[in-house]
Amino acid sequence: MQGSAERVDSAPGTPTAVLTGAVTDAIQAVAGFAGGVYLRAGTPAVLRLAVLAGLPGPLFRPWSRVHMDRQLPVADAYRLRTPVVLTDAEDTMRRYPQMAAGLPFRFGSMYVPVMSGTTAYGVLAVLRPPLPETPEALPHRARVTAVAERLGGALRALEQDGVPLHWDGDPMGVRLPSRGLPEGFIGHFVWDPSDSSVTADATFWDMTGGAKDDAARSPEALASAISPDDAHLVLGALRETAAGSPPSRPLGVRTENGGHLMLEFWTEGSTRREYRVGGLVIDRGAGQAAQEATDLLPDGLFAFDRLGLITYANPSAADLLGRPQAELVGRTLWDAVPWLERPAYEERLRAALITPEPVHFHVQRPGSGTVRGGDGDWLTLSVYPGADVLTCRMVPLGHTAEPPSMGEPAAPEGPLSVGETPTPVYRPIVLAMALSEAVTARQVSEVVMRELLPAFGGTRLAIYLMQERHLHLAWETGFPPRFLSQFDGVGLDAKLPGVETLNSGRPLFFESMQQLEAAYPDMPLDTPVGSRAFLPLIASGRPVGACVLGFERPRTYSAEVRTVLTALAGLIAQALERARLYDSEAALARGLQEALLPHRLSEHPQVETEGCYLPGTQGMDVGGDWYDVVEAGDGLALVIGDVQGHGVQAAATMGQLRSAVRAFALRDNAPHQVMGGTNRLLIDLDPGQFASCCYIRLDPDTGYARAVRAGHTQPLLRHPDGRAEVLDLPGGLVLGVDPQARYPVTHLRLEPGAVLALYTDGLVEQPGHDIDEGVEALRRALAGESSAHGPGPSLSDIGDRLMERARRATDRPDDIALLLATRRHEPPGTAHA
Repeated sequence: MQGSAERVDSAPGTPTAVLTGAVTDAIQAVAGFAGGVYLRAGTPAVLRLAVLAGLPGPLFRPWSRVHMDRQLPVADAYRLRTPVVLTDAEDTMRRYPQMAAGLPFRFGSMYVPVMSGTTAYGVLAVLRPPLPETPEALPHRARVTAVAERLGGALRALEQDGVPLHWDGDPMGVRLPSRGLPEGFIGHFVWDPSDSSVTADATFWDMTGGAKDDAARSPEALASAISPDDAHLVLGALRETAAGSPPSRPLGVRTENGGHLMLEFWTEGSTRREYRVGGLVIDRGAGQAAQEATDLLPDGLFAFDRLGLITYANPSAADLLGRPQAELVGRTLWDAVPWLERPAYEERLRAALITPEPVHFHVQRPGSGTVRGGDGDWLTLSVYPGADVLTCRMVPLGHTAEPPSMGEPAAPEGPLSVGETPTPVYRPIVLAMALSEAVTARQVSEVVMRELLPAFGGTRLAIYLMQERHLHLAWETGFPPRFLSQFDGVGLDAKLPGVETLNSGRPLFFESMQQLEAAYPDMPLDTPVGSRAFLPLIASGRPVGACVLGFERPRTYSAEVRTVLTALAGLIAQALERARLYDSEAALARGLQEALLPHRLSEHPQVETEGCYLPGTQGMDVGGDWYDVVEAGDGLALVIGDVQGHGVQAAATMGQLRSAVRAFALRDNAPHQVMGGTNRLLIDLDPGQFASCCYIRLDPDTGYARAVRAGHTQPLLRHPDGRAEVLDLPGGLVLGVDPQARYPVTHLRLEPGAVLALYTDGLVEQPGHDIDEGVEALRRALAGESSAHGPGPSLSDIGDRLMERARRATDRPDDIALLLATRRHEPPGTAHA
């Protein structure tokens, strides 16, 4: 089944009808606002979004393809064959911080595997408003599960009819049935609580009883003018909006004559203590009259549905957008206004589509980079969510002052000066990307200080980590010296905000130090002025610690800021947990490797050997490189190997291979038998790894040697006269791939004074360079003056010279092993004639 947004066969019983019907049923079953179905893709271990209902596909393209190994709810639901229910943004942050960082908005969601028997076809996903508690989500999960079961049965029937159930195209956009958004007359008003003045258009006064030359002098009078019967509802909404929390949904009230009005509220800049309140009053009357009234408004107004299709634009909007009305209506938003297709703008539009709160942001029209005249190139957009249609109010920047969004300053009262632009919105993905490279607790803290504090205007940071039910200070900046030491090591029963945020799993926000002091009167404060945010650090349900953000001045924390900070705390917790595991695994791996590498090499009177090892400086710092010298019959076996990868698994596999090679060598097996037996053992162990190896059996008396190679780098041989060459051993496959692999034997001779060098690829590999260049450089370093007439440099000196460059390097992506061997001119202690 190939996905296509253009070729849609919606006949009953077709795959398209089955999928779209299931999505619509699931959304309606839980009063959701959007949903979709993920199906298996043709690419292994990948799920692709086949149907997306209630949301525009272009804005959600990053979530249309999910790998089954990702820590995302869609992947978990499919892989674990169990529903995943996320009640709200905080629940999402705790369990899936990557998703919360990409969609830091207030919504709940459900993900149910689509199955028939034991076969999983995909995942049914529904987005809905947040639920207050998990128990309330149980009946909703049951309803979506029932829909998913029916869909699984229908897909099984299609599969039995020969329909391939893989999706490899773009998601198919589905428009949900209308939920009856009313149309009618629209009146606009602004109420200033500082002096109770009301500014309104003529339509508003006509709808509320005639023109009011003397504006209502109190919120009670304004509420009564709008709706005498439901004045208490209007009054409550006015006061909530003035306090900075406008209602999340339109408010329905009754008129004097029995009709109905719909009210929308938003904040319009702040007075000393409160916000001015802007609003629309929508009469359920004739839509055409309402459109004519809206056409006369000086503000730009346009509307688009939940798939991004523009359904209305007034002349002012057409003028500000620079396109005629006829070229706007009926086209998608990003087609009609392509300059809105920027990551920062798209993030704000996503917020309007999946959260109930209005969204305010600034956009720059294309053209000159400076503001010209009164209108300028910068616009303020306010998007008001609706059940089926979103309304966008648009004015030139400076004509109004919306409350600033996270990371944005309030719009200035006048035009911007040349070169001045609004600060862009901070995007959580920036912190996520920076944290992905931090592998220690110190690095995580440095990233938070560098990325998070400046983005929110913070000046103080403290990170506490939990150890044995106590919080210990791991990092601090900006606080007075030694102030935080009094809180170091506090138990989880202490009455402190950092402890309580961790115990409850919920963040605590104090807009002033007075608020903090009132809540915790016995806690000393570092300053009388400022504000604080205490964030729980929880990774995969496990408490990690607490994060404290400090600000120099009192500040408000909008719902969006709270949601984003909570999501970012989840990312920080996950990074710190990863750092803890890194430290534990690194210590274990280092201990394993130290125990498994030989502490002394087997000796022979006529042969001298020298081994060297350097760990890498990236990742786990330990790997699977090893070397060894083993007594084999009446000779010696020289061994070097390299297990792919790093960490505990590589070190453990290295130990097993070293033991296996020693066991085969001690039985005096031929070189090809040693390599073949080790290869089969690695395959039987099935660690999911492979290894390269070089094994040389040397007769110390004659210098004759037999060598085998399994995908390893070619050894080097320096002759007694100082010439050095790269040996040409035919070799076979790396160990752990083919149980029938064959390893041909090459014969060579090690003359007295000659030096044989075995090494791993970390010594000769450099990023951006061919490995042959590294081998040639090593060959030149090995070459030296003749030692035929006396002792040359010691093996220790030669080893130091060959490893010198690697030791100086601060960035070694791989570990390095080196084994040197030489035959003495005569055994030690031999008397001269």
